[in-house]
Amino acid sequence: MMNKVSNYFAIPLAICSVMFMALKPSPSLDVAMYSTEGLELDFTVQHDVASTTEATETHLSNPFQKKHTYFPYIGKSYTGFKEALAFKESRGNYFTVNTLGYLGKYQFGAETLKMIGIYNPNQFLYNPELQEKAFLANAERNKWILRKDIKRFDGKKINGVLVTESGILAAAHLAGPGSVKKYLRSYGHQNFSDAYGSTVKHYMKKFSGYDTSSIVPDRKAKAVL
Repeated sequence: MMNKVSNYFAIPLAICSVMFMALKPSPSLDVAMYSTEGLELDFTVQHDVASTTEATETHLSNPFQKKHTYFPYIGKSYTGFKEALAFKESRGNYFTVNTLGYLGKYQFGAETLKMIGIYNPNQFLYNPELQEKAFLANAERNKWILRKDIKRFDGKKINGVLVTESGILAAAHLAGPGSVKKYLRSYGHQNFSDAYGSTVKHYMKKFSGYDTSSIVPDRKAKAVL
């Protein structure tokens, strides 16, 4: 009888011990590695983003097909720059077309694509690798066009916003290098605004301080696979 009673207590005690050891935090775990302190987590997207194309509609019509979710890379590197900009433009969706006909993850217009050697917008829309090359080629071309303005204005403040190379390149992606030149050389008086209300000043501020030193100025930059 005593053996049976002791078993009733021993078994629950053993289970509790195993659970305690399993849930006990490892003494070598560095909690600081998982801190989000200091990270820029405030990403916004314009309200009228992107009517979806057949590629994304397929996901909606077939609930069993794997859906892709895109997240911005957090950081101030070149990758952080392009992913943050893409998130602002399209939520990082390669296969989207907005109400004005701008295409893909970075929302390119057909005329800009022609300048970097892409003449088939439909092929471009369904080719993520080409879209990434197009972004870099366009940034290289814009950096060459704006090289003197970057040297002249980088580190100065216009309309209360610190001018940086990455802010200039982001604004050029939005409005074109010509509009950025006008903004800088007028000290903010000529502030281009697109159809959705985004301005050169806003992009200059939002994308300030990224490391875009790896973008090499190239007047003849093309997107080539």
